[in-house]
Amino acid sequence: MKRQNFGCAPGCSVEVTLDLIDGKWKGVILYHLQEGRLRFGELRRRLPNITQRMLTKQLRALEEDDLIIRKVYAEVPPRVDYELSETGQRLRPVIDALKAWGDDNRARLDAASRSKAAGAKKARLQPDAAPRPARQPQPV
Repeated sequence: MKRQNFGCAPGCSVEVTLDLIDGKWKGVILYHLQEGRLRFGELRRRLPNITQRMLTKQLRALEEDDLIIRKVYAEVPPRVDYELSETGQRLRPVIDALKAWGDDNRARLDAASRSKAAGAKKARLQPDAAPRPARQPQPV
């Protein structure tokens, strides 16, 4: 994956890290690989909402960035395993911190989502408070 050229501005280290684990799936893939080596099919089962094409694309990007190791076995049918590289292992605290933050804030986010949905439903059920003015006939 083509990487940006990061300057030495304050926060650029955060940009580098976020650039490596950007997107919806990379962090989740790295989280599951913390448990150990997984085959493609096992990853696919753990991520039921990802398409096969997207999983392949994300795994390739993680491999290119040296965060995971892809091992192909000369078998029929072909077997491919994925595991965290040494660099990927060093991301463990980051992934664990993201999970902990998500766990801590899930109830708040769920409550906000339910409140928003309830407000939208209530607005649909209530008639307009002010009556609409009668339509005036247009002069011909």
